[in-house]
Amino acid sequence: MKYEKEEKPEDLKVRTKKYALRVIKLVNTLPKNMVAHEIGRQLLKAGTSVGANTRSAYRGRSRKEFISKIGVVIEECDESLFWMEILVESGIMKENILKPLMNEADELISIFVSISKKNKQ
Repeated sequence: MKYEKEEKPEDLKVRTKKYALRVIKLVNTLPKNMVAHEIGRQLLKAGTSVGANTRSAYRGRSRKEFISKIGVVIEECDESLFWMEILVESGIMKENILKPLMNEADELISIFVSISKKNKQ
């Protein structure tokens, strides 16, 4: 069975790994209090999951498995964006600090939604 995954899956693997590393660095800069710790924990789980599930998707054994894993990537990336929004809206971090990473999350979501739609046809 032939199915279209992406023109350059290695680029996405590298990009999502860099995203995960940026999330790790961000979480390490959060204030040391209970609220920031909990939000950081959630962000860390979701943000690093983006890269891990991207790798898993490209090792998928079937089109159905690939589409399913890409769906997980979209969900985790969107969740990480949610936690960054919470950091900004709660006043824990300034938006100008998080904006580049939030933009990257938006771009990744768009890319993976497009990949998902192409592969569902």
